[in-house]
Amino acid sequence: MLTTHYLPGSPCWVDVSSPDPETSVSFYTGLFGWDAVSLGAEHRNYRFCQVGGRTVAGISPEAQAREGSAWLIYFQAPDADTITKTIEQAGGTVLAAPFDIEGQGRMAAFADPAGASFAVWQPGATKGLGLVTDAGSLGWVELYTPDPAGIRGFYQSVFGWRIEDLPMGDASYPVISPAEGDESSSAAGIAQLEAGDRPHWLPYFEVPDCDATVALGQRLGATVQAPAMTVEGVGRMAFLADPFGARFAVITSSV
Repeated sequence: MLTTHYLPGSPCWVDVSSPDPETSVSFYTGLFGWDAVSLGAEHRNYRFCQVGGRTVAGISPEAQAREGSAWLIYFQAPDADTITKTIEQAGGTVLAAPFDIEGQGRMAAFADPAGASFAVWQPGATKGLGLVTDAGSLGWVELYTPDPAGIRGFYQSVFGWRIEDLPMGDASYPVISPAEGDESSSAAGIAQLEAGDRPHWLPYFEVPDCDATVALGQRLGATVQAPAMTVEGVGRMAFLADPFGARFAVITSSV
């Protein structure tokens, strides 16, 4: 499961780009009960979204390295410059070369060989999210890709991930853990992309009541991409898009 003890290669940050940050703030604070704190004009009014004073996500006024409004998953990297070279050598594309966020850390953004965007975070003062797996915070991330088996080699060469196929119904589900983690460190999965869709990473946010959150989201302007469904042993989940089309999932975990 996700923790805030961030190991190299583990998801450590998530933010959404928006053409209208104020509207996005209103949507997400209304949906999840977040408080939004602006970092000020010197940081382009980037918002830290918080639950009980602990940061659970960010809202960015720019769509850097993204096609329109989208959620971006960041993975912990001890050295953003070194891993950039590794990503290029493995067949990835650099969307934003490594740069410093003054006083906070260093980041870079990429696309994997299938076209899914992701980022890396080299921690400075900001180590990562302050809360995960609790209500209103990030609980899981998932890669949607046209060739789940074929993409493994890229990410394993970049992050050293361990990927284990776990049974799920009549199929298997590839579960990702950081190289330095143990059997309790699983933090992400890989799913088959539907025909006609574009590859992407998707964040799941934990909520107390999936159905109630979906209903509230619709009232706030969300679009339901897939209605609430129950997955045995996992929980009840639904797939949404915010008012600007950024996709995310909500889940009420059963464990």
